[in-house]
Amino acid sequence: MDLFNPLAKILDENKLIGPNYLDWKRNLMLVLTAAKVYWVLTTEVPELPGPNAPQADHDRKSKWIEDNEMAKCYILSSMSNVLQQQHIEMAAASDIMLNIKEMLESNIAQLRCWRLEA
Repeated sequence: MDLFNPLAKILDENKLIGPNYLDWKRNLMLVLTAAKVYWVLTTEVPELPGPNAPQADHDRKSKWIEDNEMAKCYILSSMSNVLQQQHIEMAAASDIMLNIKEMLESNIAQLRCWRLEA
């Protein structure tokens, strides 16, 4: 991973492979916050402004697109190749995170219960 941010080294050393989902997510949130792109995960995709819309609307959409692409780069580069291939075509970083959560979070909860019972 080309390090745009010194914290990104954390992601490079702790790629998402499945069972480490919670640690990966915690580290990813730190990096996205430091890179000032975390907000795209919690904000709906802005609608495309019309031709007569104020410049501020166009700027907001452009900023969201730019920050979403950066967040996607951090997310995708911090996961295994198999997971990358499954998510690379998704348009929004928030969609990637939601899909990963749905895929892995229930498995993690089951694994925790199994460890507690053992």
